[in-house]
Amino acid sequence: MMRQAGRYMAVYRKLAEKHPSFRERSENVDLIVEISLQPWKAFRPDGVIIFSDILTPLPAIGIPFEIDEAKGPLLETPIVSEEGLEALHPIDLDKVNFVGESLSILREEVGDGAAVLGFVGSPWTLATYIVEGKTTRTYTKIKSMTHQQPELLKSILSHLANEIAEYVIFQVKAGAQCIQIFDSWGGQLPPHQWDQWSKPYIQQLVAKVRDACPGVPLVMYINGNGGLLERMATVDVDVIGLDWTIDMADGRRRLGDSIAVQGNVDPAVLFAPLPAITEAIESVVSKAGTNGHILNLGHGVLVGTPEEGVAHFFDTARSLSYESAVLATSSLS
Repeated sequence: MMRQAGRYMAVYRKLAEKHPSFRERSENVDLIVEISLQPWKAFRPDGVIIFSDILTPLPAIGIPFEIDEAKGPLLETPIVSEEGLEALHPIDLDKVNFVGESLSILREEVGDGAAVLGFVGSPWTLATYIVEGKTTRTYTKIKSMTHQQPELLKSILSHLANEIAEYVIFQVKAGAQCIQIFDSWGGQLPPHQWDQWSKPYIQQLVAKVRDACPGVPLVMYINGNGGLLERMATVDVDVIGLDWTIDMADGRRRLGDSIAVQGNVDPAVLFAPLPAITEAIESVVSKAGTNGHILNLGHGVLVGTPEEGVAHFFDTARSLSYESAVLATSSLS
């Protein structure tokens, strides 16, 4: 479950009171391991996701940042000119050693009880922070750059693709058994611009990872990907994550049966009565079919989500088969 470790859990909030800095919580090995294991110990999901952030590798490639608890990530020196490229350098994996060490410990802790999952941000999504300097709702600076400084943006994206691929390979060698690529803000691009400014750099990243780690499953997720599904299927990944705004049956029809899907229960459903959660899960499972489906939410767990709802999600998933889901949904109709 995306964001399965976090603020909705009482044990996490208690730990965060002692360690109020997100950077500390996500860059200290002991804390990373403890937080990553909190939902596994509570709910026993099939995957243990390392507690981290898509921005975590940026300092290791020359882009320092801070996190303001109210404003989110802040970059002191956004790249807005050719001179800014001078700050970029090959990734210094020693600076993210806490990620590698945490993944290794997690593999030892869970053994064969769960898959250990790593993740990265896509080049476009990371570039939005590097160019904008902070979280944005409009993306005006980076979208302007696509027209006014296209060669500069291409240089940023290509560098990110290469170095984030190295970061993926590092995670896999440390113990990650599956990697999710978050093109979180790819959905902010019109489809033809996604083809130009996001897809090629995800492909560059994926190709390098495939060469080094050919057997490792890759998942790609875009928030707001309803207009991009067919395009996403042309990237060499194993699983396409659907957000909750897409009907799973429509998503499966558009993607075909040759690629696995992930998702896509509405995160807000976990606030509902337990029978409604069961019904939502059965609907998604029955529509996803039998050709590869990772049951998940369509986005991360929301702050304030009742832990009872999360527990019920996992309990229902464990008790369910495709056949029983189809039977349950056909009886409702």
